[in-house]
Amino acid sequence: MSKGILVINAGSSSIKFSLYLTGKDGLSAAGGQLRLASKGQVEGMYVAPRFVAAGPDGVRTADHRWDDPKTSHEVLLRYLLDWVEDHLDGAELVAAGHRVVHGGTDFTKPTLVTPEVLEQLEKLVPLAPLHQSYNLSPICALAKIHPDLPQVACFDTAFHRSNPAVAQTFALPRELTEEGVRRYGFHGLSYEYIAGALHQYDARAAEGRVVVAHLGSGASMCALKGGRSHASTMGFTALEGLPMGTRSGSLDVGVVFYLLEQKGMSVKDIESMLYKKSGLLGVSGVSNDMRVLMASDDPRAREAVDLFVYRICRELGSLTAAVGGLDALVFTAGIGQNSREIRALVCEQAAWLGIDFDAEANEAHGPRISTPDSPVSVWVIPTDEELMIATHTRKTLAEATRVAA
Repeated sequence: MSKGILVINAGSSSIKFSLYLTGKDGLSAAGGQLRLASKGQVEGMYVAPRFVAAGPDGVRTADHRWDDPKTSHEVLLRYLLDWVEDHLDGAELVAAGHRVVHGGTDFTKPTLVTPEVLEQLEKLVPLAPLHQSYNLSPICALAKIHPDLPQVACFDTAFHRSNPAVAQTFALPRELTEEGVRRYGFHGLSYEYIAGALHQYDARAAEGRVVVAHLGSGASMCALKGGRSHASTMGFTALEGLPMGTRSGSLDVGVVFYLLEQKGMSVKDIESMLYKKSGLLGVSGVSNDMRVLMASDDPRAREAVDLFVYRICRELGSLTAAVGGLDALVFTAGIGQNSREIRALVCEQAAWLGIDFDAEANEAHGPRISTPDSPVSVWVIPTDEELMIATHTRKTLAEATRVAA
């Protein structure tokens, strides 16, 4: 009998899921390649809850709505789980893997969830207020619904623990650093996937110096050296670095002092502004969606786009310096994979790094969008965080089974 692994990526208003099936040997190395069976999400939570699912071909297989906008998280998750168990095609559901944004300094690899682990992860909520509590909520709910189902937490911060100490340290009093006030980096599951996938496109570059631009509503960049994270634009929280859909990105901390002292804003008001009302939305006053901004004739929309590209190019230079040169640049995530215009603007402004841009290939979305003889190769590679989570979940449970034996 083949085994099923449920992957859950929960946010503030949705619970995304993917179901992967293994071979009959399941969690062992002989279990074979993980095969996507279905994926979907519970969306519109607390407003107009709706469950949708589709097969691996994208054809919709389920669409269910709830009349009560206050339908509880547990009820929604139970519906999702019941649907998954009804669509296992004879397979046995053996585990759930979760994306957890913050693992702090203690969690440096995927971890089997226990009550003690969950308690430690809840203490990290202040470090990722926009994500962590929502990541943990389905773990708690699933433990009540299906207490015997093993759950594995996979961390967005773990991949960056290979950064040298100097790249993780703020110039703050040492005792704060020792308490955990340091640069962590995020989107690690995406970067880990790209680090492995790049071998299929450019094996030489994959072992060299690469900058990956994960550009979506949440955006960051990461410098890889020999396939390992060496530096990242995000730091203590997922607020630092590039301007994002609604997040400010890097900001002079003096601005926060000014808002507190001169504008009389509360800490909560400032937090809400920096996380939910800034970035592309704040600059443009139009939208946080890059597609809307690119289609708009409002000059403020263009200003938001220009600022986004400017910051990407600045960070590209910084990350290139951090690893001592550049062999390849990779675009991924929603904007990186789909926006020809953003890729073109970045590559044209980064020509000084040795990028010979291929406009025709870019129009076709690559995968290579630099000329064959470009000193720096440039790629468009779709990321797959869910597959990374499923892979980690299977490996973690296999290791736990061997230890128990």
